[in-house]
Amino acid sequence: MEEKTQHTAASLSSREGSMVQKLDQKLPVANEYLLLSGGVREGVVDIDLDELNVYARGTDYDMDFTLLVPALKLHDRNQPVTLDMRHSALCHSWLSLRLFDEGTISKWKDCCTIVDHINGATNYFFSPTKVADWFYDSISIVLSEIQKKPQRGMPKVEKVEKNGTIISIILGVGSSRMLYDIVPVVSFKGWPAVAQSWLMENHFWDGKITEEEVISGFYLVPACSYKGKKDNEWRLSFARSEVQLKKCISSSLMQAYQACKAIIIKLLSRPKAISPYHLRSMMLWACDRLPANYLAQEDYAAHFLLGLIDDLQHCLVNKMCPNYFIPQCNMLEHLSEETVMLHARKLSSVRSDPAEHLRTAIEHVKAANRLTLELQRRGSTTSIPSPQSDGGDTNQPDDRLAKKLQQLVTENPGKSISVFINPDDVTRPHFRIDDKFF
Repeated sequence: MEEKTQHTAASLSSREGSMVQKLDQKLPVANEYLLLSGGVREGVVDIDLDELNVYARGTDYDMDFTLLVPALKLHDRNQPVTLDMRHSALCHSWLSLRLFDEGTISKWKDCCTIVDHINGATNYFFSPTKVADWFYDSISIVLSEIQKKPQRGMPKVEKVEKNGTIISIILGVGSSRMLYDIVPVVSFKGWPAVAQSWLMENHFWDGKITEEEVISGFYLVPACSYKGKKDNEWRLSFARSEVQLKKCISSSLMQAYQACKAIIIKLLSRPKAISPYHLRSMMLWACDRLPANYLAQEDYAAHFLLGLIDDLQHCLVNKMCPNYFIPQCNMLEHLSEETVMLHARKLSSVRSDPAEHLRTAIEHVKAANRLTLELQRRGSTTSIPSPQSDGGDTNQPDDRLAKKLQQLVTENPGKSISVFINPDDVTRPHFRIDDKFF
């Protein structure tokens, strides 16, 4: 039933995309959407959360997804893709429609900012804010048409909101509510030149998946740098690659990541500074840094959780969190000293009693699950289980991890169990317990 629910909602999303394309033929006819499990607020893509409305699992929705919808595609390149990054911070770019044919420019010029050059030439820059406005208007028209002629089995549209450059839709399917964060993107085949040096390094996924799988494509998402021009600047996203890399991460490390994410979402939510995407990047760096046989330990989730907390603390104190694919881009560079120290102090309280903070996070998850189940019971006699229900989601933190965490802290009083690299020997990866490196 759960798969059928997701398939029904995904079918509606596909239908929406097809109908939006027919409105004014802007979207590519043969389009390829990327559906990611987890909403934008869960850190599945690197988009700033400041402009997003707060939705609560259990109260507003039961399952969440992110749908990347290409507004433009560049899929004919057999060489590194060079972007116009002259006006932007690292990891960001403007996009000139000069890369496209006259027909494409004609279709999209109303969603561009126009720059006239001294020589009389006109350059059209694809505007993320104007594209998002157009996309929201188009989706609203399409959903209005669908609601006028409802079809049996089609989900009910419960909410449509524009959150910055993201369109959030909540669909009612049976007794479940599904949140879709729809992101208009520019899709590229190949790999950006700015990330070319990353391919030359050794990585944890070497030999597990092919390089072709990792570098099959990337996106520009509608997000700008902190000093960038919102109307013109896009952010590079490697969401397609991250889907592949996730296959190579052990289940115990993923469990630790989910637990750490549950803690920081509540604790570090104000002021907005640390997002789950920062934590995901740190986890990928840890995978590169640590021995594979250590990360493969099935019962080390508690060790990994403490390591992630220590790594996050390290990033905050040093105000340094490199983007995994473009390491020269520091994702915390814009933060003030006051903000990073505020979060570092909060995180110190977690590190002093991690088990208690994890139990609090677990209680939040359980409360959301109970609310979901209660709403489902009221709405239907045959409730549809969701991935977040008590039926079990292996990614959600549970009491066993909290107990293991408590045991680890008790057995190692005052010690730090971390995934820092040994500063005295950078030739190979290490993990650290207290001041000893292994």
